[in-house]
Amino acid sequence: MGTWSKVGKMGFIAGGGPVNWFPGHMASATTAIRNRLKLADLVIEVRDARIPLSSANGYLQSLISSKRRVIALNKKDLASPNIITQWTQYFDSCKQDCISINAHSTGSVQKLLSFVELKLKERIPKEPTLLVMVVGVPNVGKSALINSIHHLASSRSPVQEKMKRATVGPLPGVTQDIAGYKIAHQPSIYVLDSPGVLVPRIPDIETGLKLALTGSVKDSVVGEERLAKYLLAVLNTRKTPLRWSNLENRQEEKPGSEAVVDKNNIIREPFPRRTAQSNPSDVRSFEDISIDVQQALHTTLSEFEGDLEDENELESLINKQLKALKKAFKIQHRSDDEAFIKVSKKLLTLFRIGRLGTFTLDAVPS
Repeated sequence: MGTWSKVGKMGFIAGGGPVNWFPGHMASATTAIRNRLKLADLVIEVRDARIPLSSANGYLQSLISSKRRVIALNKKDLASPNIITQWTQYFDSCKQDCISINAHSTGSVQKLLSFVELKLKERIPKEPTLLVMVVGVPNVGKSALINSIHHLASSRSPVQEKMKRATVGPLPGVTQDIAGYKIAHQPSIYVLDSPGVLVPRIPDIETGLKLALTGSVKDSVVGEERLAKYLLAVLNTRKTPLRWSNLENRQEEKPGSEAVVDKNNIIREPFPRRTAQSNPSDVRSFEDISIDVQQALHTTLSEFEGDLEDENELESLINKQLKALKKAFKIQHRSDDEAFIKVSKKLLTLFRIGRLGTFTLDAVPS
């Protein structure tokens, strides 16, 4: 493994103080999920394609080890295509069904459901009713997938059948009425959402930082600046900014379709059409900002003559980059401490919407 896989343990990141990953109000739903899992004939476990291992729930693995399971690596549009292929090949070598998806794409979700139908019908051909349960830790896209499944189910069924309910009996003499979306007939296949919030297992700070970087843990829990420093450490140790040398050749996106960053908000969508009253300095497109940010990181890393494996020198580089990003984001009249928080929030936003490129943070096991 390279240095980038251990940056979370570096002093200037890990030394930012203890982290209470999940506050008390975010209670685990494992008991409710355990009870509902008894009903499921197949489990769709949604994970983030950028962190295929870190976004797994350790406790859940023991519960579904005896279940038919399909791992859905969601947000494939934000992950490195080549590494996604390696991950699906890895799971295949482990005899584990896995498919990469984009939960916002109807075609992608349809492909997943067709795969699920195939797996169920070839293994349980005689059951009149089959149940599929969707599980996943926060912000891996489980809700988006459920919404897309609901949309597909609604388009397949008459109006009066848009919301179906499956009556099932998990134990002898006990029946339970559960809401689900019917996705197939003969046999009838229903998709069920998992109840409550399933928190991920965080065995070390590196895993926690990856989960926070991809949005499964709130930024405020870790601290935006510490999280941004972790992101910059990963980018630098992978030497990613050195690949951003032809930014001037990037084509502009079509006006009217792009999200924007303005002086007061980090994200504002959709892009407002400019009017005669618009002040051009108030609105900058993500395209413009991302190019400025990438140029700042490319320049600072290109000029760096130190050792990226030396924590002190890497920290010095990152502090220099934060100052360069302050200029790139055009943040003025603020102290460095105040500005770095705002820089961090904006940098994290660009990463999460894919404006810094596609990334996979988990290394494929050798």
